[in-house]
Amino acid sequence: MLYVILDRALFESPSKLLGVARAAAANGADIVQLRNKIDTPRQVTEMARAIKEITRLRGVKLIINDRPDIALASGADGVHVGQEDLPLFWARAILGKERIVGVSTHSLKEAKEAEQQGADYIGLGAIFATPTKPEVRPIGMRLIAKVLKEVRIPVVAIGGINRDNVTNILDAASGMSTKFGVAVVRAVCKAEDPSAATRQLKELIVNRSEALAV
Repeated sequence: MLYVILDRALFESPSKLLGVARAAAANGADIVQLRNKIDTPRQVTEMARAIKEITRLRGVKLIINDRPDIALASGADGVHVGQEDLPLFWARAILGKERIVGVSTHSLKEAKEAEQQGADYIGLGAIFATPTKPEVRPIGMRLIAKVLKEVRIPVVAIGGINRDNVTNILDAASGMSTKFGVAVVRAVCKAEDPSAATRQLKELIVNRSEALAV
């Protein structure tokens, strides 16, 4: 599973972000998340609605970072919340059971708690140091297998993942029955060719997953 996070802070304009959204949706992203802490709520909602039109045509899920109200207003498929954001049960109360609620986790304890509280998936990281969230201490790859053994909801590794290290991440998750994916930010958002970057990442994920399953 390839999860592409569109961080508004990395783009000069909304049009450039929408261009990368189109590239990601058309070239293998399974989920796209909009992370926008810059624009007004109205602008974020309008952007989310525009991205939803793109993802809907491709059968790609759209997740909104932090804001279940904007997820609801835009028709997005769900929301992703962090440990310091709106509590999971409040997000669920706003969105209902039909939409997705994902939770950021940084330890086995947080991962198990998120599952027990009803999260649909967890983000696990930061695996490596990343300029996107410099304040977050990287946890490395050792925790991946431990979490996959203990939880049954999908796990998405995040933090500094790119074309050069994604196969190592997949190796760390090999042999586990829990659904697993990787999330990328700069590897697509800052790529010279976002279409090619998305396509290459998806090919690496699919080929490595098939090899590990043999």
